[in-house]
Amino acid sequence: MISHPWRQGLHLEPPQGWLNDPNGLAYFQHRYHVFFQFCPQSAGGVGAKCWGHYESPDLVHWTYTGAPLQPGGVYDLGDAYSGSAVAQGDTLWLYYTGNYKAPGPHDYIHTGRHHNTIRVAFDGRQCQGRKQLLLSNLDYPRHCTLHVRDPKVWQEGQMWWMVLGARDQADRGEVLLYRSPDGEKWSLERELKKADFGYMWECPDCFRLDGQWLLSVSPQGLPHGETCCQNVYQSGYFPLSAAPLEGELGAFAEWDMGFDFYAPQSFAAPDGRRLLVGWMGMPDAPYHNPTVPLGWQHCLTMPRELSWKEGRVYQRPAREMEGLCRLWRALPETVEVKTPVRVQARAKGPARLTLAEGLHLEYDPDQRLFTMTFSDSALGGGRTVRRARLEGETLELDLWVDNSSVECYLNGGHTVFSTRFYPIHTPIRLEGQGLEGHYAPLRTLQVEEMQES
Repeated sequence: MISHPWRQGLHLEPPQGWLNDPNGLAYFQHRYHVFFQFCPQSAGGVGAKCWGHYESPDLVHWTYTGAPLQPGGVYDLGDAYSGSAVAQGDTLWLYYTGNYKAPGPHDYIHTGRHHNTIRVAFDGRQCQGRKQLLLSNLDYPRHCTLHVRDPKVWQEGQMWWMVLGARDQADRGEVLLYRSPDGEKWSLERELKKADFGYMWECPDCFRLDGQWLLSVSPQGLPHGETCCQNVYQSGYFPLSAAPLEGELGAFAEWDMGFDFYAPQSFAAPDGRRLLVGWMGMPDAPYHNPTVPLGWQHCLTMPRELSWKEGRVYQRPAREMEGLCRLWRALPETVEVKTPVRVQARAKGPARLTLAEGLHLEYDPDQRLFTMTFSDSALGGGRTVRRARLEGETLELDLWVDNSSVECYLNGGHTVFSTRFYPIHTPIRLEGQGLEGHYAPLRTLQVEEMQES
């Protein structure tokens, strides 16, 4: 692993090169498995994409095992794009999109691209056997463009289900819902869509949370607002009025209001908790990450534990992260701290917390407006401002500050802000106004690379 002060202590990142979407999240053989889109040869993401892989017994001790899913077969000649995993006995089935762009004068939307849905077996260390072609562009609905990808597969009883993100010929996003008796032969059951809601829905996910069905998507092409849809692309969820086969889409809610969050995926922990991991990045963003010249870029969010209450999803760091907290100390108005550090604070009136003299978190109770602002373009890599309206008259802040990122959980996880930031000087200074609370240094994740036997 490359060593640098911006290397994270709480977040998984690539050993080198480029990371984006989390893939194949699963609990299998008594271990958590986190795959991710990976371009090891380029921190800028230029080159073929494969799947990198981390595993852990407890979400705290992690081992990087390499990149077991590689492209280059008949159906994935260019890239192994995003997908998911389902555990069945001694096999973890990986479902993903094989991507290939034909040479020539193509737009790669209507011509020149192949998006194949593929399945391959994973035994916990490496992929085994042949890659199975399940669906190709010839099998998807004729009104779809060549952009159909990112299979998320799950089981309900004896039946297998899959959602695929799609873009139709009229540049409207949608999700295709498939069903299978065995995980191999699939039939299209319905299409889930919403009028005038972007041109492409990426990385779909469908799951039940505390009895409520949700459809998660990352739509591209939404109009931007002052306190909503502020990023280039968005990630959020629709509540479903019933199970996916019959349910209609409710109101869209964003997962995260910060600068860096996209393409999340959920999975079930062995105790039944629903956990979510997102890409702490943003495609085509107008800001940048200064680690690129150093040889790596991007990371994943901390695992988030989800719950459904009051008609929305609440998010909090997975409870395993609580064990990383050391001795709590009272939060003075100004203090210098080493990262990683956790800050818990509360405000009944106007409040402000400044990190590293350039990242400002502010709360205006009259407007119930929370704002994240960078006044230092170097600290934020060109990031500027993000806003959200909160409910209630008080602010409860749970802030997890890593070496080059911040995850900010507000009012019990009702609203979340995530961003990368790049302090030049350490320790960093915290300056608070109107806040009462405490802070705790954090132990870091234990991350190692698997040694060749």
